[in-house]
Amino acid sequence: MYQRTVTVGSPRGLHARPASLFVQAATRQPVKVTIARDGGEPVDARSMLSVLALAARHGDSVVLTAVGDGGQEAVEELATLLSQDLDATG
Repeated sequence: MYQRTVTVGSPRGLHARPASLFVQAATRQPVKVTIARDGGEPVDARSMLSVLALAARHGDSVVLTAVGDGGQEAVEELATLLSQDLDATG
């Protein structure tokens, strides 16, 4: 199991656009990744509704977790994505 805590970088948090970009990236990973608010229950990072339901805001800490081959790389890629301002992307 590989786990990493990351701070949400988008100024408006994980609302529709940043959450969509994150979920798309999570779906491309070779392993299942979960995301949880610090101290909360983990949810599937590939589920748009679950990610939106976290209501993670700018500066909130979230925990990414993956198990299996490629888990560390998957978590690191997603952590890098989350730490960026995804509202400014594209």
